Amino acid sequence: MLATPVSRVAAIVERCQTLFDDLDFNAVKDWKAAVPGRKAIGYMPVYVPRELIHAAGMLPVGILGGGDQLEVIQGDAYYQSYICRIPRSTLELGLTGRLDCLDGMLFPSICDVIRNLSGMWQILFKDKYVKYFDVPQNYQDSVGGRFYVQELELLRDELGHLRGQPISDAELNASIAVYNDNRAAVRDLYAYRADQPWQAPTSEVYLLLRAGMVLPPEDHTQLVRDYIKATDAAPRPRRDNARVVINGAFCEQPPLALIKSIEMSGCYIVDDDFMLVTRWLLDEVPADGQPLEELSKAFLHRSATTAAKYETTREEKGVFLMQQVKTGAAEGVIFAAPSFCDPALLERPMLQDVLARHGIPYTAFKYAENTGQMAPIREQSGTFADSIKLWSAA
Repeated sequence: MLATPVSRVAAIVERCQTLFDDLDFNAVKDWKAAVPGRKAIGYMPVYVPRELIHAAGMLPVGILGGGDQLEVIQGDAYYQSYICRIPRSTLELGLTGRLDCLDGMLFPSICDVIRNLSGMWQILFKDKYVKYFDVPQNYQDSVGGRFYVQELELLRDELGHLRGQPISDAELNASIAVYNDNRAAVRDLYAYRADQPWQAPTSEVYLLLRAGMVLPPEDHTQLVRDYIKATDAAPRPRRDNARVVINGAFCEQPPLALIKSIEMSGCYIVDDDFMLVTRWLLDEVPADGQPLEELSKAFLHRSATTAAKYETTREEKGVFLMQQVKTGAAEGVIFAAPSFCDPALLERPMLQDVLARHGIPYTAFKYAENTGQMAPIREQSGTFADSIKLWSAA
């Protein structure tokens, strides 16, 4: 029997759900076992130059904490109770052997907690490659650009040493082309959802993005395109929901139930800052030049904005968020930040001020990756959606 569009969508989502639920990273283990000698490098959320890992013939693996499936026991012994949960659950994954399939870990420049986690990882896992990956806070090519190229060169050399062979420019350009294709597919997915959010629920889009954290980029690109084709052929009912942008969930990830609760409350999520590593670079990186220079220019001048990224002037605050609102024809913004997330919670008042000046309604709440009670969040977002409809009608 031929598969119907509905069954094809269900099969894709089921595959993504299986990958999402697997805290033992069996997909990574299977990829490594297929070719002896393969290596996998983990990275924390937001952004790392995955092109360099891929060019080394290694699998980049997104490590996003333990979610609401993991009981944190050992991890709590290393961190205070008044910081976000993701470092504790990430340590729990490592201390319980779930990350033994990784040959190294990259800790990008997100906040002080993640910086400290990189040092903790070095102490606890002495046999693994560990690197804190810094990024520039000056966006002049001659200053921040030069610094970033040097950081990229150091990472390139270290990964080359890990594999036992230097990484060539040709390999890097080939990997840049692969990730250009992946970013284009994700942009198409986001554009499709913004245009028809009833056809591509964010609970499904999010699972698709999470699948890209453990699959080779080539496989993930095909999976995203297969989903768009399948869901477009399976019409779904359209509702009079409020169109909203989610902001603040760029590091510690929201529980899937939280996303579903917002959607069930009467909201269409038309843009967000989930899984920014898949969309950090906003356009195509030239794949026929000096690869490190091109990656540096893309980061400095054509990258997404988040609370974890340094901005040189206060006037830049809110510009990227307002672009998301405009592009997605959003009617409001929901600030959903993890508890104790200093970057997101410190930036929130400045972003709210920008929205207020432009007459954009917003609401805000906090969560933890293991949040279990969704009723209050659903009620709050539902009330917000209702108020948007009332205001727009008035």
